[in-house]
Amino acid sequence: MTDPALSNPRTVGPRPRRRAWAVIGERALETVIRASGVSAILFVLAIFFFVFREAAPVLFSDDFNFLEFLFSAQWYPTSDINVRYGTWALTVGSFSVTALAMVLAVPFGLGAAIYISEFSGPRQRETLKITIELLAAIPSVVWGFIGLTVMSRIIVALTGAPVGVNLLNGGLILALMSVPIIVSIGEDALKAVPDSYREAAQALGATRWQIVFRVLLPAARNGLLAAVLLGVGRAVGETMAVLMATGHAVHLPHSLVDSVRTLTANIAAELGEAPVGSSHYQVLFLTGVLLFCITFAVNLTADLVIRGVRRK
Repeated sequence: MTDPALSNPRTVGPRPRRRAWAVIGERALETVIRASGVSAILFVLAIFFFVFREAAPVLFSDDFNFLEFLFSAQWYPTSDINVRYGTWALTVGSFSVTALAMVLAVPFGLGAAIYISEFSGPRQRETLKITIELLAAIPSVVWGFIGLTVMSRIIVALTGAPVGVNLLNGGLILALMSVPIIVSIGEDALKAVPDSYREAAQALGATRWQIVFRVLLPAARNGLLAAVLLGVGRAVGETMAVLMATGHAVHLPHSLVDSVRTLTANIAAELGEAPVGSSHYQVLFLTGVLLFCITFAVNLTADLVIRGVRRK
């Protein structure tokens, strides 16, 4: 009788060692992937801890009124007589600019995504995608210059507003900045729909528009909703463009041509001038905590909406 290992040359050699190294490599890669996922959570918690640590002294002081901080529209951090830290006008300004931007950006963004995915030719599709990517690459400060020098004059000429830097200007600029993200993610979501859906609809005699509205949009609704939410996040977190295009005035807006100030722009404008460790400095960090909570609430609401859509 001969040894089976000697009769089969494939079993002779470093094969067991290769399998051992492959197992070790897989475990190491799995560990790295898990560490990467956990590190994302740790980074978010570390950022929140850092911001909250700087804001904690004023938050737990006896002279600070938290309800006034949330619901007062009076922001006078450098007053010698009566210092007031009210962020209600800033919060309303942030929401109003973001809402106006989404009203403008979502229809155009989703419409452009549908056109690029379903109606444009190959050469035109590549040209439009490159152009949209170039729009996404424009720095926010350049968008701010456009709003300050170009859009403001157009708004004054068309509306007769006394000042061209206002809520309408900021909403238009944020819409232009959010459209590339919505178009890119929306086009990817539509392309992810299997071609068998389109072929089945064509076999039933559906027109191209019927395929879009009856088949593609319902099938890609999760991805399209994610595109819209990413656009909302882009608008909420924007700083320099709204700082330069909205007028930076602290009051509640009553029309589209009123100047406003957002939470992000207020932090960027005043943090460099506030003395380190002062109440003004700490309240600005507390404003960052408020902005963090707002974005967390938006993301949580979006996640719940997406889960509800998936169940349906």
